[in-house]
Order: sequence, then structure tokens, then C-alpha cells
Amino acid sequence: MNSTVPTREDYYRALAVCLSDDTLVVTSLGNASYLWACVRDRPENFYLEDAMGLALPLAVGLAVAQPRRQIVCVEGDGGFVMHLGAVVTLSAVAPKNLTVLLMQNRVHAASGGQPVTHQDLELAALARAAGLPHSAHVETVAEFRRALLAALAAEGPTFLALEVVADVSVVEPPVPLNPVVIKQRFMEAIQAPRYVPTTFGKGWFVDP
Repeated sequence: MNSTVPTREDYYRALAVCLSDDTLVVTSLGNASYLWACVRDRPENFYLEDAMGLALPLAVGLAVAQPRRQIVCVEGDGGFVMHLGAVVTLSAVAPKNLTVLLMQNRVHAASGGQPVTHQDLELAALARAAGLPHSAHVETVAEFRRALLAALAAEGPTFLALEVVADVSVVEPPVPLNPVVIKQRFMEAIQAPRYVPTTFGKGWFVDP
């Protein structure tokens, strides 16, 4: 692949500059979460672990539940193809506050770099076919910055497939990304009520 193709960090640095403080960011497993934690760790980040393909479904629900906030979802091409039904749901629900950043590196980076099944699949075109007219394939950081600012200012949803160098080497996050800690921190950041389960019957919600 051409050495001029941006790295994930290139895109993340641009993303960090463009985000407002109250934007919520959902990142998929592996370096998608680890590197974003290195670039801009904050309580408003929800880092997924061991849940391939579930960043987009979570982000769609979050966008519906938090309509006054901008939501950014970072998903990988392998996870996206694994759960293609999510893009159909996204199109049907069409939350205006959601921007999807699809890292198209054409490998399953989190599991060792195995090539994805369909190397030449045009994911932005697939998203448009699913009913998302604001979809584009992005190949440079400058192009990404323009598209991202437009997406955050417009009424979405927006889908950006980002051409990116495969990053198989695992990045060390600045702190251990404990799923329970991350969930609690995120819930506090969005002031979500805490759910208390019970052994019998239904649980209940407790205001933060």
C-alpha cells in the first residue's frame, strides 16, 4: 500500500482537534480504543473490548438516547462487515447527531492482521445503498478534516470510510481499559441512571 496513506493516529489527531468537549465517542476493540485513549482519554469515551462489530449498534442507541449531543463512532471494516445489519438499522433510525468513522485497513488488526474477506468492497457505496446519502470514501487527512467538520455541523447521519494503513502492532493504552470502570465512568459523564439488578423480578434505576 502507498506509504502516503494516513495512519490511524493521523486521523485521530485531526479528530481530537475537531471535537467539542461534550461529544461522545464510541470506539471498537483493539487499537481503535487503545490509540484513542493515548490521543484523548476522557470520560466521554466508551471503549469496547472483546465485542467485535458492536461499536455501531451501541452508537446508534446512544445517539437516540442522547439527541442533544454529537456522537462519533469509530469502527473497523472487519467488525462492520461482521454485523452489516447495523448499517440498515442506522439508515432506518437515521439519528441526526451520529458520525461514523470506518477505518478501512482491509485487515483484522485486533486478531493479528488476517485480511478481511472482501479486499475491494466499497464500504461508502454500500452505506449509500443502505440508505445513507451522506457517505464518502476519504483518503487524506485534509479531506477527512473537511468532511468531519461538515458532518459535525450538519444533520446526519454521516458515514466516512477512511483509507488507513494497517496497524497490527498493539498500542499500549495509558491506563488499563477495565470494562466495568469504563462503563461506570461513561455513565457518570452522561448522567445516566444506574440500573440495579435483582435476583427475582425486575431491577430498578437509581438517579445519579
